[in-house]
Parts: sequence; C-alpha cells; structure tokens
Amino acid sequence: MIAQQYQLYVERRDPSRNMARFYALSIEETLFGQARLVRRWGRIGTIGRMVQHSFDDEDEAVQLFLELLRAKRNRGYRPRSAPRHAELAPAS
Repeated sequence: MIAQQYQLYVERRDPSRNMARFYALSIEETLFGQARLVRRWGRIGTIGRMVQHSFDDEDEAVQLFLELLRAKRNRGYRPRSAPRHAELAPAS
C-alpha cells in the first residue's frame, strides 16, 4: 500500500520560443500492490505522452520521482501559476 500520495504538475513556458510544455508525475498503487510511477508530458492543451514504471518497492518509485523532479526543475519547469482573476470594479 502506498504510504503517501505523490503528485506533481509543472510547466515550462517561453513565448519567445513558442514553448508551452507540461510534465506530470504521480505514484499510484497497481492492482497487485506494487508502486507505479506514471509520467505524462507534452504541449499544454494536449493529452501528451505517458510512460509507466512499476516497482516492487515504493522507495524506488519515490527515488525516481525525486530524480525526475530535480531534472525538470533544472530545465526550467515550475509549478503552474495561479489563474488571474478579473479585478472587480470599485463599488460606487
């Protein structure tokens, strides 16, 4: 059984290079009780690609999760910025 929920969603945007990418990671439990690391990536707004890695030990999945997170942060991926809300007009 997975001890803790691991989920991550990061984005990399660079309008000058027409770049808008996402990368998502999660650790889930399989039907057989194994830990599974699911990686999804692609252009923002698309389904993207997906790869799954199965592990007998949750610690191995967490180790790969953290390695991938470090690599993506070094390449400029950051958590999605909060959506901007329209400013309310002052009440008279």
